[in-house]
Amino acid sequence: MSEEITLERALEILEKGVVDAEHGAIRWSSNYTFLISVTHNEETLPAVYKPQTGERPLWDFPDGTLCHRERASFLTSQALGWDVVPPTALRDGPRGLGSMQFFVEHDPEYNYFSFDESLLPQLMRLAAFDAMVNNADRKGGHCIVDSQNHLWGIDHGITFHHANKLRTVIWNFADQSIPDDMLEDIQKLRLRMDTPGDTFCEELHNLISASEVSAFIRRMDRLISSKRYPTPGPGPNYPWPPV
Repeated sequence: MSEEITLERALEILEKGVVDAEHGAIRWSSNYTFLISVTHNEETLPAVYKPQTGERPLWDFPDGTLCHRERASFLTSQALGWDVVPPTALRDGPRGLGSMQFFVEHDPEYNYFSFDESLLPQLMRLAAFDAMVNNADRKGGHCIVDSQNHLWGIDHGITFHHANKLRTVIWNFADQSIPDDMLEDIQKLRLRMDTPGDTFCEELHNLISASEVSAFIRRMDRLISSKRYPTPGPGPNYPWPPV
C-alpha cells in the first residue's frame, strides 16, 4: 500500500464507498475491466472493477465465477498475513456484481522480467501463494511494485481450480525449500480450515465450490509435507503471453 492509506482503510472504502466515476475500460484485459473511483467519507481511491457480466466464458472454469476467485485470492493473502494481493471487494457496481480491487500505482514497464535480486524474498512468497491458490495465469505483468518497493500480484480470476493448473513465469524456486516462516504461516492457515465457524473458511466456501476448497486444502498439505516449492508438471506450465 502507500504511506497515505492502510490496507484496512482501502478495503473499507471499496466495500462501503460510492462509485462516483468510471474512467474507461482497461484495454489489455481479456475480460471487461474498468478503472473507477470509489469515495467513502470524503476519501477517494482508484479501483479496478471487473463486472461478472463482462467475464469471458472459459471451457474449464464455471461461468460467472472469476470475480469470486479474485475475492478469494485476496482473502487468502490476508489470512496468511502476506499482503500479496491488493484489497479486493466483491459487490454491486455500475455494471452489476463484480470485484473491485484497489489500483496500485506502478510502472507497467517494471515487472517480473526486469526485477533485480532485491525482490527475490517477496517473489518467494508470491510463488508459494500461487502454488496454494493454483494460479493458472501468473504473467510477468501481473507482478507489480508500488512506490514503497512492495511486490503485489494482480489478476487472480483463474485460480482455485480443483485440477492442477499452475501456470506461472515464477519458476525460480522450483524444488527449493520453502522458508520456515512461510511454512508456519501455511500451517496456521491449514489449521483454520478445520476450525468450526472460522470466518475465512466460511467465506471461502461461499466463493468457490466444495471440491475446490478440498483441493486447496490438499495443496496446502502437499507444501507442508514436502516443504518444497513445486516443480513444473507435464501440462502447460507457463502462461501465454508471458507478460
